[in-house]
Amino acid sequence: MDFNAIDKTALLLVDLQNDFIHPDGAYARGEAKSDEIAALPARLTPLAESFRANGGWIVSTHFTLIPGRGGEPMISDHLRRLRPFLAKGDFAPGSWGQALMEDLGPADIEVEKVAFSAFYMSRLEWVLRKAGIEQLVVGGIVTNGGVASTVRDAHVRDFHVTVLADGCAAFDAEVHKTNIEALRSVADISSCEQILAGLASLS
Repeated sequence: MDFNAIDKTALLLVDLQNDFIHPDGAYARGEAKSDEIAALPARLTPLAESFRANGGWIVSTHFTLIPGRGGEPMISDHLRRLRPFLAKGDFAPGSWGQALMEDLGPADIEVEKVAFSAFYMSRLEWVLRKAGIEQLVVGGIVTNGGVASTVRDAHVRDFHVTVLADGCAAFDAEVHKTNIEALRSVADISSCEQILAGLASLS
C-alpha cells in the first residue's frame, strides 16, 4: 500500500453485517457462528477510525437477499442448502440485519451485493472509479468466499489490493490460512497492525 495515496485508498469492509455477526443476527439464530469472525469488528474498528482521520475512504459491501413475491427472499440454491435457516426478513434491503455493524460505521460508500464477489452485478466498480479510489485494503468475511472472490475481481480491474490476514476470517481456521496464501498471487498480504503503523506515520 502506498500510504502517500491515502486519499485514493479505501478500507473495503466485506459483509461485516449484523445478520452475519451480531448475537441477534440471522446466522447466530441458525447456530452458524465462529469466534474468529466475531472478533473482526473490534480488530477492524481502530483501522476504520484511522482511515477516517487520515482522509481515506470506508467502503462497505452488504450481502442482500432481495425480497420477491410476498416478501419471501430470493435465495440461490447453493445458499439455501448451506444455510437452510435463512428466512423472510433476513438480509433484507435497508434492514438492521443487512446493515454494517455499528462500531465500524459509518461507511462513506455502501454497496449491495447478491453473490460472493462484490463486483458481480453491482455498482462497486463505478463508485470506486467516481471516488478516484485506486487502492483497496480488504477485511471481512468469509476469506474463502466474499473476500477471495472480491479480491480477485478487483485485481483483474487493476485496483491495487492489500488483504488483511488478521482482518479476515472463515468458519475454519485452515480454510482461512489456505485462502490467504492463495491470494498472494493477486494481492499484498498485511496485518491490521502494519497498516495502522503506516497510517500513524502520516500524522
